[in-house]
Amino acid sequence: MKLGVLDYGAGNLRSVLNAFEAIGAHANLVTKPEDFEGIDVLVFPGQGAFGDSVRILKDTHLWEPLRAWLKAEKPYLGICLGYQLLFESSEECPGVEGLAAVAGKVRKFDATSGLKIPHMGWNVAQWETSQSAVWDSLPNPTHVYFVHSYYPEVADESLALCRTDYGVSFISGIAKKNLVAVQFHPEKSQEAGLTLLRNSLKVLEQ
Repeated sequence: MKLGVLDYGAGNLRSVLNAFEAIGAHANLVTKPEDFEGIDVLVFPGQGAFGDSVRILKDTHLWEPLRAWLKAEKPYLGICLGYQLLFESSEECPGVEGLAAVAGKVRKFDATSGLKIPHMGWNVAQWETSQSAVWDSLPNPTHVYFVHSYYPEVADESLALCRTDYGVSFISGIAKKNLVAVQFHPEKSQEAGLTLLRNSLKVLEQ
């Protein structure tokens, strides 16, 4: 299986590449449209603003190949920003359209709740039993590492892979045909994160 990790010049991808190396899965960076050719699974990790990321992807001519990849339902693994951009829009950047591969909108955590924003640190992912292949051999719930100020409001709750509570209960990961995407960072979630990456690749190569 050939992995391609989307690199649009934002954020440090080294920890993601190291995590794949740790599970014996070498990944190459995807930096230009032609790099989409010859890969089996596209991995989109990242941190950053919704609107800025859309602009950068368009400026680097990666937006349309990315949309085409998702429309064709080719294997896709999204992490953090790679999860949020799947949706139609975000309160972070009104008027900016997302990839619209999944119905829903990205919402901001309630700043009046008394909780610290961003949501940063360890929290639990409560797994949905219908997606057990993705979290095989992990405890339910599992502690994973988060860094985010916004969360997706998923229109189709049957897509839920896991849920997390932080002032509000939100779907912290989804799974469907040839797609797994999570809000947390598996590459920062120690052995649990590596297990999740390993399982996700197994599911996506089927």
